[in-house]
Amino acid sequence: MKQADDLSAYYEELLEGRYDCIDRIVLNGYFPLGQQGGAFRTWWRALTGSDATLDADHLMQMAGRFSRRVHAWAKEHDIPLIHCPPDLRKHELAEKYLPADPQFRGLFLILVAKAPALVWEVTTCKNGSPHLERKKPWPYVNHYHFHLIDPEWGHLTIKMSGHPPFGVQIMLNGHEWVERQARAQTISLEKEGNCFVGGSFQALDQLADTLCDEHAIGRLAEVCDRWVYSSCLCFALTIEEQERSRFRYRYSVYQIEYSRNLLFVRGNTLDAIFQGLIDRTRRLLDVPVLRTLFGRKQRPRWRTDRSHGVARIVDQSAYDLTVFKVHFGALTLKLYDKGARVLRAEAIAHNIKELRCGRSLEKLSIMLAKLQHMAIDFLNAMQAAHVSFLPDGVLDSLIEPTERGNRRLSGVDLQKPRMRSVAEAVLHLAPNPDGFTVQELADAVRPSLPEVARDGYTGRQAAYDLMKFRGKKLIERIATTRRYRPHPTGISILAGWLILREKVIKPVLAGAGKPHLGPPPKNIQALDQHYENLQRQLRSTFDTLHITVGPGTYINTNMFASTPA
Repeated sequence: MKQADDLSAYYEELLEGRYDCIDRIVLNGYFPLGQQGGAFRTWWRALTGSDATLDADHLMQMAGRFSRRVHAWAKEHDIPLIHCPPDLRKHELAEKYLPADPQFRGLFLILVAKAPALVWEVTTCKNGSPHLERKKPWPYVNHYHFHLIDPEWGHLTIKMSGHPPFGVQIMLNGHEWVERQARAQTISLEKEGNCFVGGSFQALDQLADTLCDEHAIGRLAEVCDRWVYSSCLCFALTIEEQERSRFRYRYSVYQIEYSRNLLFVRGNTLDAIFQGLIDRTRRLLDVPVLRTLFGRKQRPRWRTDRSHGVARIVDQSAYDLTVFKVHFGALTLKLYDKGARVLRAEAIAHNIKELRCGRSLEKLSIMLAKLQHMAIDFLNAMQAAHVSFLPDGVLDSLIEPTERGNRRLSGVDLQKPRMRSVAEAVLHLAPNPDGFTVQELADAVRPSLPEVARDGYTGRQAAYDLMKFRGKKLIERIATTRRYRPHPTGISILAGWLILREKVIKPVLAGAGKPHLGPPPKNIQALDQHYENLQRQLRSTFDTLHITVGPGTYINTNMFASTPA
């Protein structure tokens, strides 16, 4: 059973279903004998019978023959072949050429574009034998994007270099595989783009879960072998030449996208929750990318379509799409709304080496488990920052000293600017799937300190501050590593304190001694109305306590530190 996350557990009563699925999968295919100069000579001898013809001219002739065969075959079979500029989104162009016949199988489009690729440079040694070296940097050569329709995986793309050793890249989508399996089993679904926005989510989740087991490795290798040799490599080497030279690809994983999708019962509930979550957590978690694409409709109050058709596909988004995105090197975490009622959390590995578990296809299940854990931790951090809380007495207990082993440490006094900067930096680093090091914490704290104190804040000071936070059990160490991460309870406490200080105490006290003399504004936000009400009641409280508050009067916010939340 898949692990639950705090966000979906908190809103469980408002959800109709939930499912996890692999999105985009990108595999690299490489010919092992084509990666080293000596091995390439061995393959060339098996292909031609001798390496006497292994020179730059024959390699260029092989690349030219590949291009001529592709163009001639496309013209003969009336297949569109388009040369694309570098900035064109080729997958969006290919969607315009998708066959209308649902029973279509095979190649329907070829796109040509330049990209870097491995190309061998051949020189002649003194004894007359060829010597091979890789061209550095890799030159830009023509790559051929073969767009095909597979009976099990739907639309897939095979990108092949036109120069030997003909490296390939295969792009698939897990949602299309689940969709075709669900259609064969008459499972109801509603699909928009690469996301299911309705249907039987429990059945879809069970189908998608089969892509995470060990049998998925065989399915991926099978679909690659089904098309790579017969529909792509055949333009460079005939089937007889492939068998004679034993040209076989091995596959490794390059990119994976994994998503968790939450289906809300009501669309306006999703909109209110997601917009509130963005407003509360964007500054706390330091989200640099927030983008909204406006749709054509308002989200429905109730679900109006209760049909149970086998499949219904919506081509364009009719509702606003807000993307909440954070980057950590080659890893990306996204949260965005999809369709009328779906909230999606997505973990993306742009380069699988960032997961530090190897790249071979045999380790696919390990990669998916790590991406799933990343998505769950991201939702947990979002929920902890969104629904923050302050337990009774926590503001008093934080400033009390603690002990770590035989060492006595001072408490966490969040009234001090330095500790407040450390707390903000910890929240900024909270979504990082790998946690953070002491030096990364120091780098995150330094910009928020006064200019005179920035150079003096080093890793040593960060380690001391980190130890104080660990003493209060706000931060925990990741086992067997020197990396740290905030505990969900620690995120809630730190976020709650910062929100209390920045969103309640400061704005209320700022206007407590300045009664409004002019007319109220015509349009006032709900939060501003709450501030006015609090300031009015606070002035009455000051009058009862005989506290004089006026312009220029300083109020120490420590007076609120002993008040339990």
